[in-house]
Amino acid sequence: MKNLCTWAALAALAAVFAGGAALADASEPAEGEYVVRNFSFASGESLPELRLHYTVLGKPHRDPAGRVDNAVLILHGTGGSGHSFLQDKFAGVLFGPGRLLDTRRYFIILPDGIGHGDSSKPSDGLHARFPRYAYADMVAAQYALVTEWLKVDHLRLVMGTSMGCMQTFMWGESHPDFVDALMPLACLPVPIAGRNRVWRDLILEAIKADPDWQGGDYKAEPTRALRTAAGMLLIAGSAPLAFQASLPTAQAADEFVAKYMQRELSALDANDLYHQIDASRDYDPSGDLEKIAAPVMWVNSADDFINPPELDIAQREVKRLPHGRFVLLPASTETHGHGTHTWAAIWQNYLKELLDSSGSRGP
Repeated sequence: MKNLCTWAALAALAAVFAGGAALADASEPAEGEYVVRNFSFASGESLPELRLHYTVLGKPHRDPAGRVDNAVLILHGTGGSGHSFLQDKFAGVLFGPGRLLDTRRYFIILPDGIGHGDSSKPSDGLHARFPRYAYADMVAAQYALVTEWLKVDHLRLVMGTSMGCMQTFMWGESHPDFVDALMPLACLPVPIAGRNRVWRDLILEAIKADPDWQGGDYKAEPTRALRTAAGMLLIAGSAPLAFQASLPTAQAADEFVAKYMQRELSALDANDLYHQIDASRDYDPSGDLEKIAAPVMWVNSADDFINPPELDIAQREVKRLPHGRFVLLPASTETHGHGTHTWAAIWQNYLKELLDSSGSRGP
């Protein structure tokens, strides 16, 4: 297992979570792992040890009543990890001094979801025998990490992108009094159906149909299936205006595809990807949207292939949120299709509005 925790980082984390000295530099990320013993999945399966990897920035602060008042949980998308948010287009816009989520004031928690990053996943050794996890399991594990390991008893904000967006709605329903504000980015709070379900099914069917798949017990990656999967993922995350501008000729497009496939095929694992896509199978928070007590600032973009605005689902469902607002960002040369969720400069003004309207912006 790739261990990203240095002894220095572990020592700093121990001091913070024991109520001791602060991190030497609140802007520097520190990483750690929490091992949950005998974790039970909604499927009825279990793991004797579920490893949850995470990254944190800043330190927790407690109000006069002893409750943590500055913790922010940020949830990544399918195939990503907490590191997805350490890029300049996200962290560089939000986490720096004087920024909206200044890590000198906020305690930022970036978990790797089950099956992702350096958390427990099929490619660790169980392969196709890894428990068939679902989003509900991922949220339960996140809650255990936050409360049992990090000792955070309240969240100032839960924000999520794509899969993390969907899990943000689930957090609002399952823990309505635990969170001050919610910011889901790039998703819909309804079952995954229609074209959204179809492109996911196409990936799963391609993997299962590849002769090299061997029921998940392959000796070498089923590259034919992974080529299909990588192509579907590329189209799902694409932005027409940006692609046309950056790939204006046939040669440019062909060269891009060749480089993209080379990079993706060197990184993808078929068992990991299969489980990641399959985890969305029973997602459906639509029945309990009225239970979400926290203010919700929900932002999608008009050029999102996965959540196309012409379905009018968001415009309908937002009316069921007691304190919800839906924002549709118009497609432009500045948006990035589904991936607009990680370009914080485009939507940070809505985050500011949410923080200002939902309480104190931290200690």
